[in-house]
Amino acid sequence: MHARRLLIGVVPLALVAATACGGEDASTSTSDSGKKLDKVTLTLNWYPYGEHAPFYYGKQQKIFEKHGIDLDIRAGQGSQKTVQATAAGQSDFGWADTPALLAGVDQGVRVKSLGVFLQTTPASVQSFDAEGIEGPADLKGRTIAGTAGDALSKTFPIFLKKNGMGESDVSVQNTDPAGKIAAVISGKTDGLLGYASDQGPIMQDKAGKPVSYIRFSEHGLNFYSNGLLAGQKLLGAKPEVAERMVKAVSEAWAAAAKAPEPAVAAMEGASEQLPPKAVLSEQFATTLTLLHTAATEGKAPGVNTEADWQQTIDVFAEAGMVTKPKAVAEYWDTDKALKG
Repeated sequence: MHARRLLIGVVPLALVAATACGGEDASTSTSDSGKKLDKVTLTLNWYPYGEHAPFYYGKQQKIFEKHGIDLDIRAGQGSQKTVQATAAGQSDFGWADTPALLAGVDQGVRVKSLGVFLQTTPASVQSFDAEGIEGPADLKGRTIAGTAGDALSKTFPIFLKKNGMGESDVSVQNTDPAGKIAAVISGKTDGLLGYASDQGPIMQDKAGKPVSYIRFSEHGLNFYSNGLLAGQKLLGAKPEVAERMVKAVSEAWAAAAKAPEPAVAAMEGASEQLPPKAVLSEQFATTLTLLHTAATEGKAPGVNTEADWQQTIDVFAEAGMVTKPKAVAEYWDTDKALKG
């Protein structure tokens, strides 16, 4: 015990001495090859699931290291909290849903997108095949689990309108996000509002029954989903780190898309809440269908267009999540973003 106490007392002095002699400070590290790296934190939108495979694969394959970044990946607790934490400097970068970023900026949160990677929304109505819900018209008279105030519930009325229905045609049962799957499995609701790249594969695995999807994007309504963001303080103080991070993330996504099985395997041990490998694989396979719009097909992951951004802003202005729509440049940092 005495030796342990002694070591604990000595470590801070050693760190001070190293810093005083020009060694690493708290914001840098050194790779095995002797390269100086910037320590960077990335907070996800939720606990790790299949969508996040590129970050773990990029770290495993030293793609981030190649760009001078020592990446620390952290679990999130919802996009809204990730946006706020990133703006406050509690995380260097965030991975969050664009609607949460739009709403945050609308409320004065100082954060900007560095590029949306999931450019086709995974928003969907999910139900078991046995329910026979194959298209929007099959939703009439049904009860769907949703979470009040989130992007899915806010845009669902727009989806219904685009498909010739009104809000009274479908009953949305307000459910805690974690309870939506249980509501469907127990039969309390006929389906749920969720992301095709997240809840569906989990529900299918838990129930052992095939799941059907009615994707918003296939029925007249598309908008941006998850992407990389940073607080304006970091963007002002460390623009060069932000530029390197964007390039590293894009390269990691491109590499993972070419090697989906190794990418998913790289997630092993990422979290105690990590879904089974089969679920992770299906989640990531679905995620790879979301990377582009018609305007960005064939371009590197994370390349955005002003027109796609404007369409997303317009959707959420209509949904009431953005009360004072701003110019695209107020939400998306075009200077540091990837160029097409």
